[in-house]
Amino acid sequence: MSPEIMVILMFVTTIGLLILGYPVAFTLAGSALIFAGIGSLLGMFDLSLLSAFPQRIFSTMSSEVLVAVPLFVFMGVMLERSKVAEELLDNMGRAFGALPGGLAYSVTVVGALLAASTGIVGATVVTMGLLSLPTMIRRGYNIPFACGSISASGTLGQIIPPSIVLVLLGDQLSTAFQNAQFEMGNFSPDTVSVNDLFAGALLPGLMLVGMYLLYQALFATVKPHEAPPVPADELIDEDRATFFKRLAGTLFAPLILIVAVLGSILGGLASPTEAASVGAVGAIMLAGYKIDPKRSFWLFAGAAALFALFIITFFFDLRMQRDVIPASDWVAIIVALALSAVLAIGMWVGVVRTMQQRDAQGTPVLAAVGRSTVQISSMVFIILVGASMFSLVFRGFGGDEMIEEFLKQLPGGVIGALLLVMGVMFIMGFFLDFLEIIFIVVPIVSPILLQMEVAPGELMSPVWLGVMMGINLQTSFLTPPFGFALFYLRGVAPKQVKTSHIYSGVIPFVAIQVLALVLLWFFPEIATWLPGVLYEK
Repeated sequence: MSPEIMVILMFVTTIGLLILGYPVAFTLAGSALIFAGIGSLLGMFDLSLLSAFPQRIFSTMSSEVLVAVPLFVFMGVMLERSKVAEELLDNMGRAFGALPGGLAYSVTVVGALLAASTGIVGATVVTMGLLSLPTMIRRGYNIPFACGSISASGTLGQIIPPSIVLVLLGDQLSTAFQNAQFEMGNFSPDTVSVNDLFAGALLPGLMLVGMYLLYQALFATVKPHEAPPVPADELIDEDRATFFKRLAGTLFAPLILIVAVLGSILGGLASPTEAASVGAVGAIMLAGYKIDPKRSFWLFAGAAALFALFIITFFFDLRMQRDVIPASDWVAIIVALALSAVLAIGMWVGVVRTMQQRDAQGTPVLAAVGRSTVQISSMVFIILVGASMFSLVFRGFGGDEMIEEFLKQLPGGVIGALLLVMGVMFIMGFFLDFLEIIFIVVPIVSPILLQMEVAPGELMSPVWLGVMMGINLQTSFLTPPFGFALFYLRGVAPKQVKTSHIYSGVIPFVAIQVLALVLLWFFPEIATWLPGVLYEK
């Protein structure tokens, strides 16, 4: 038996066990250890390679980028529990409802807003399925069209930053790009960060939103009776000035939070981890405001202080570990300290209110959010540990060299290699969650792809590759018959909604996703232009 056969058997065994439903992290680590033991007995694997495993775990523990994961998870879960989605859907439905297809537009816009503020796909699909689908059906909307709109909009959290998928994908691509450069003899390569991937994914994400809205407008134009407007007398039960004031109030807090988190990252004011902590603090204060909007002076003061801190940070150097500090910087530092005190009070008010408020099970909201955050974050990191063991053993058998040789010998060169990798990831997305795909596939194939030339003298861009992978995974999660988003919606859909309705409804949106991938293929500047402008890359 050759090492190549052992690699294939290990990979096939692992995928088979995952499809059968065995725990992901233990399947990855366990199958790798078993095959490492078998390989050692057959003289094909050096067990001393496993001594590198503790160092890999330590690198994971000391990664500042990965600290952003639990913070973004906390932010998303807190916003989900604070009923932000319900208010957005209600008010957006009233704003767009008078138009043919207006409820579908509102679902897409709210999906984009939730994607930019929570990034949790399952929660978004379930929330909008519970709140919007019954209303759309009652108003006479075509059922497949309604199901497709909700499923597609819910998956925007995969690609619109700040997304947990992009955080993890960016971390893996950063390492892969560095390894690729080392292999090519460049020992001082430019770094690729999560910030770059966030900037690269922003325009493609907004492009997808625009394409969704365009399709919905065409559908409503061609078949207005299947996407009817809501009668005006049923939309607004108050004068327009009062309604738009309430709409602005509903949009204000989420938009400020999005601008604070995403703007600080893209503007270079904060790393993803620092911005995620801002998002977590903002989510706590926003939840506190939703609990008691009338007594929210300190919450508004805290939000204003947070915004003012960003402005001061942009114009002044607040570092105190300097030999000479100008008087203007001293004034800015003192003002920043005062604003931090106001922010701390606002956050404390939010914490107290979320501890006093209880959910349907009688658990304090903050405690329930904390428990969900720990569960989700633990799942992410234990999978990462298992995947580290798997990739270590995979490389010990020479699997990376085998994959590299295979991809380079494919007909079509870089095009054939990339199409194969994207196809494999797409099919794996039917059966596996994005975590397993990112931690298993990306570390293996990305260093190889990033050494290939897409044009004479031009290497493949890691940002472009990451965005392509992200949209590919999003498409996979939306594609019948195994797309995860379809199962989420099926679980909360009314009885009159058939599975065939959901499947047929998402097909046009899957076509839109594929069209987006084609556009990115021929116009990579859609993904690479903004990082180039912001970070000169």
